Amino acid sequence: MAILEVKNLHKDFSGLKVLFGIDLRLEEGDRHAVIGPNGAGKSTLFNLITGKYVPTRGQVLFDGQDITGFPPHRVARLGLARSFQITNIFRTMTVFQNVRNAVLSRKGIRYQVFSRLSSLTWVNDEVDSILSQIGLLDRRNVAAGELAHGQQRALEIGLTLALDPKLILLDEPTAGMSSSESRDTVSLIERVTRGRTLVIVEHDMDVVFRIANRITVIYYGKVLASGPPEEIRNDQRVKDAYLGEERT
Repeated sequence: MAILEVKNLHKDFSGLKVLFGIDLRLEEGDRHAVIGPNGAGKSTLFNLITGKYVPTRGQVLFDGQDITGFPPHRVARLGLARSFQITNIFRTMTVFQNVRNAVLSRKGIRYQVFSRLSSLTWVNDEVDSILSQIGLLDRRNVAAGELAHGQQRALEIGLTLALDPKLILLDEPTAGMSSSESRDTVSLIERVTRGRTLVIVEHDMDVVFRIANRITVIYYGKVLASGPPEEIRNDQRVKDAYLGEERT
């Protein structure tokens, strides 16, 4: 059974058509990249999958369940977590508090019990384990807004891990990074998503070809091609529409 199926997905905004019948299928353990020019509809697709937008037409199935139109919090509780193109963290909270909030949310622990959080040693242990995985344990007491850009991206990935998801969606995780930050982030993604199902939207083709075992190309709201990296690399339609454009 596929862990994620997108069937004939359409979306328009007040008559502006953005997606035209998108189909996508992920098996458990896939590492799938979605690429395409700016304005192709990649982030809109993510927003439809995660419940931020409701499709005009079509279905989203997750782990065998029809989740079309579910609100984001309900989608997240089913085990589907995402990062955003623009870093989405609580900047005034510490790194530790950011991740702890995500762990508490997953466990359904209400904010009213925050006065007793110091006694929840299992929560603190889990948070420290996640911070160790993302390389931020030594920054646990620093305000998230004081982190370097690459570290903020790492923290956001940590927030998705804290939800213990079955499927992780990363929206341009290396956007705005230096070459060294990008390399570090790719290594982090490879390490912490090992054994998990991953969908990534990314413009940097070196990152895409390093991470993905399957690539879907969206071109102005439609799937232009989908297949293994080498097949996509050698597809003339993709070269003409996107890859060639990226290298000019």
